[in-house]
Amino acid sequence: MGNRMLIIGLVWPEPTSSAAGWRMLELIECFLQEGMEVHFASAASLSEFSHPLADIGVTQHQILLNDSSFDTWISALQPDMVLFDRFMVEEQYGWRVAEQCPNAIRILDTEDLHFVRHARQAAYKRKVKFEPDQLYSDMAKRELAAIYRSDCSLIISQAEMDILLQQFNVPPSILAYLPFRMVRKGNTSVLPGFGERQHFMFIGNFIHEPNWKTVQVLKEIWPDIRKVLPAAELHIYGAYPTEKVWQLDNAKQGFRIKGRAVDAVETMKDYRVLLAPIPFGAGLKGKFIDALHAQTPSVCTAVAAEGLTGGIHWPGFIADDLTDFIEKAQLLYSDEECWNNAVKYGQEMLKSGPDPDWGKNLMARIAAIRADLNQHRNHNFIGQILNSNQFLATKYMSQWIELKNKKAHM
Repeated sequence: MGNRMLIIGLVWPEPTSSAAGWRMLELIECFLQEGMEVHFASAASLSEFSHPLADIGVTQHQILLNDSSFDTWISALQPDMVLFDRFMVEEQYGWRVAEQCPNAIRILDTEDLHFVRHARQAAYKRKVKFEPDQLYSDMAKRELAAIYRSDCSLIISQAEMDILLQQFNVPPSILAYLPFRMVRKGNTSVLPGFGERQHFMFIGNFIHEPNWKTVQVLKEIWPDIRKVLPAAELHIYGAYPTEKVWQLDNAKQGFRIKGRAVDAVETMKDYRVLLAPIPFGAGLKGKFIDALHAQTPSVCTAVAAEGLTGGIHWPGFIADDLTDFIEKAQLLYSDEECWNNAVKYGQEMLKSGPDPDWGKNLMARIAAIRADLNQHRNHNFIGQILNSNQFLATKYMSQWIELKNKKAHM
C-alpha cells in the first residue's frame, strides 16, 4: 500500500491570511503524522506569506494550468492519493489525474460549499429571504459533479452535510465530515480579563466577499454602538486590504483599519469583543475558533455561527436583527458578568471539539476506500458516468485552451 499524497492547491497555503490556509495546513500535518510522503503542487504564484512547506517536509511543485505537461509530470510521480483544493481545481485537474493515475484515490476538499455561499450572497444582494430552493443553481451542478467524480469529499460543516444528504441525496459513502480542529498548539498562559481589555474588533481576509460586506455593515452600525460607548473603538484586521478598505479608516469616529494580523489569537486576546455581523456565507468561520483560544466573546449572525454551536450556548450573542445586534454588542462590552459567562461558554465549546482524534475518521475512510477501490466506485456509478468522456466538458475546454495558447505562441 503506497503512501504518496499529492495535494493540488488553488493557491499556496497562507495560514496567517485565511482560515482556508490553516485548514490546509491542518490537513497536511495530519497526513505527515500518518507517515505519508506529501507533495504540494499549484499553478499559483508563491507570495511572501506562503507557508514554508519544505520546512515541514513537504515537496513543492510549480505546475501549469491547461497544459499537458501536467500529464507527463503526474504520470512520473504516480501518487497513491490526490487531494483537490476546492471544486474548481478538481474541474481543472481531476480528469488528467483519472487518465494518468486511474488507481489513485481522488479526494476533494470543498473548504466550504461554494454554491451555498453564492446562493446566500445572491439572496442578500436581491434583498430577499434566502430559501433552500435557491440552492439549485449552475454552480451547484458544477460542485456536485466534482463531488460525485471524487472518491471522497471533505465537508467542514454539519449544516453542509445535511444539505448534501437531505436536500441533494448525495450518498454518505462519498462524504467525510471533517470540521476545523479545535485544539491547537500555542500559548497556554493566562489571558487578560475583562478589565484588562478594551475596544471591539473584527478580522477577516478582505479578498473574501462575506468579510468585505461585513466591514460595510460594521461601518453602518458603528455610530449607533458608539453613542452608548463613546470611548470604545472598532479595529478591523484582515489580509490583503485594498485602497477602498483603507479609505474607511477614521480616527475621529474610532473606526480603525489595522490591516494584516501576524497572529490572530495574539491580536484578539487584548480586545473585549469580536463583532461579526456576517450577512452570508457557508462552512465554518475560523475567526471564531481563534476567538475561543483568545477567550474573546463575540456578537455574530446565525450564518456566522452555523456549524459551531452543536447545542452549546454561544460565547456571546447571536443576533440577525441589526437593532438587536447593536444592543447585544453594547451589553457584552459593558457588563462584566455577561462577558465572563460568555468566556465560560467559549471554554465549554473548545472542550466539545472533535479532538484529540481529529483525523482518525478521515484516515479510516481512506483506508476503507483503498481496501476495495473498484467496489467503492461501482457503488458511486453516477461518478463513473460523470467521469466518462461524453460528460467531461471541463476536459475538452482545457484542451481547447491549451491548443489556443500554443497557436498564440507560434
